Amino acid sequence: MTQRVALIGHPLRRRHSELMHNAAFNHWGIDARYELHDLEPEELDGFVAEVREGGWLGFQITAPYKQTVMEYVDEVEPDATAIGAVNSVLRQAGGGLVGFNTDTTGFRRAAEGELGIQFSGIRAVVAGAGGAARAVVHALLAGGADAVTVGNRTLSRAQALAAQFGAPVRAVDLGTAFHDELDRADLAVNATTVGMMTPGAAFDVTPLPGTAAVYDLVYEPAESELLARARARGLSAANGLGMLVSQAETAFERWTGIPGTGSVMRAAISR
Repeated sequence: MTQRVALIGHPLRRRHSELMHNAAFNHWGIDARYELHDLEPEELDGFVAEVREGGWLGFQITAPYKQTVMEYVDEVEPDATAIGAVNSVLRQAGGGLVGFNTDTTGFRRAAEGELGIQFSGIRAVVAGAGGAARAVVHALLAGGADAVTVGNRTLSRAQALAAQFGAPVRAVDLGTAFHDELDRADLAVNATTVGMMTPGAAFDVTPLPGTAAVYDLVYEPAESELLARARARGLSAANGLGMLVSQAETAFERWTGIPGTGSVMRAAISR
């Protein structure tokens, strides 16, 4: 019987996950398929009940259900608890559901690998205070960052994130205070949708030291305005495609037990 995996959310606008996982299933000869399920909130109960019944390896979650789905699973792993969001679920043999989060691992692998840096001892600034920003901050702290400054246009959201993690995370507004933090940063991260959903750059790269690196979670377009400005200054910079692939690779391994599928996934979306 063909096993199933799905991405649930509302609305669903991109097919990257479907392409990556189905390419990996085909590559390894696994009788499974990855689907896209655009669910209304009232459909969530029925979907989770169907997964429990069998024929599923698990599923993934995007906005707006990353927090809501935590109420539906039987176990939430520590990373997901720390972030406050589940983006992947593993179905166990008896129908039990385990919620986990692949964004922390995905971000750290991609940022350290593509930018050639180590998080240990660095000073980082993060624009944004949503679920993606929480995953980034958690990854930085787990990697040993000395200081993390979170900037957001709504200061109260940045303050709530900082309070969730405690020292050495501090919150500032995404304006003058954030700009002032850039001149001491080793790594600057855009965890907002600026550059993808809205034009422009999330922050000014001018104050960054010449040795700093920039990571933009945006992967469409491949070169956001922020990355173009960073590269024009000669800074090391990368987009979010590596994180997207790495987090998918982690989920695939949890569902199938097969590691090292990132190159297959990246080739699928590159085409």
